[in-house]
Parts: sequence; structure tokens; C-alpha cells
Amino acid sequence: MSGQRQQVDISTLPLPQLNQLSQQLDQEIEFFTASLNQLKMTQTKFAESQECLSKVNKENLDKDILVPLTGSMYVPGQLANVEECLVDIGTGYFIEMSVDASKDFFKREVDYVTKQIEKIQPLVQEKYKMKQVVMEMIQMKVHAQLAAQQNPPATAGGST
Repeated sequence: MSGQRQQVDISTLPLPQLNQLSQQLDQEIEFFTASLNQLKMTQTKFAESQECLSKVNKENLDKDILVPLTGSMYVPGQLANVEECLVDIGTGYFIEMSVDASKDFFKREVDYVTKQIEKIQPLVQEKYKMKQVVMEMIQMKVHAQLAAQQNPPATAGGST
């Protein structure tokens, strides 16, 4: 395979294939939109983590804090170490890092996710445009079929 796409003039496709193409585009749009939403949630979590690190400083050493156990359950605790923290780097792995290294880590993660979002957004827009073109072509073909049914062509050798 050469890896090049074969271009097809959609105006030559029959109505069933246009409908199938429309459904495929719907699935692709749904997939890319879900991916974008996941990336934006991840971006937000990384940015929040980076922002929270600003509270890990000498002024807050030994102060009472609430430690999250789940998204809605917290237990009281104290900030015992303001020099290092434990960072979840994914897939259940944690690394102890300095606060500054942790801030840099989260900044890199936010930047990386932002670049991925910037790659996917144009794809979603292109899929929407393609969907619109396909829908317009479907509409034209349906109108043409209805017009052909309402005005059948005259047959040669008319009646006497």
C-alpha cells in the first residue's frame, strides 16, 4: 500500500452509500469529540495539580489540611513536608519529586495535552464540514428522486 487516499467524488455515490458515509462521519465526530473532552479534562487536572503545588511552601508547614481520599471524601491531616511530594505519573506509578520538579512536570504535561488538543480540533472541524457536504448531497439526491417520481419522462411513440 502506498498510504495515499483515493479521492472519490461524492456526487457519484448512490443514496445508500451516502447514508453510510454520513453514519461513518457521525461515529468519527463522536469519537474525536469524546477524545477532545477527555484531553480537556486531563489538561484541567494537570493544571489544578500544578496550581495546588503553590500551596506547598514553608508558610504552610505543619498546618491543618484536608486530604482527599476520593472526589467527595476528605480526612484531616497536616502538611509535614514542603520540599518534596509524591507525583502520580500514570498507570499506578508514583515518583517522589521536589516541588519545583513537580511544577515543571505538570507544566510539561499541560503543554503536551494542549498540543494534542490543537491537533484534534481541526480534525473535528473538517469532519463537521464533510458531514455538512454529505448531508447537502443527500438532500439534493432525495429532491432529484422526488422530482423524477412526480414528473416521469414521456415515452416515445405517444398514443393515437
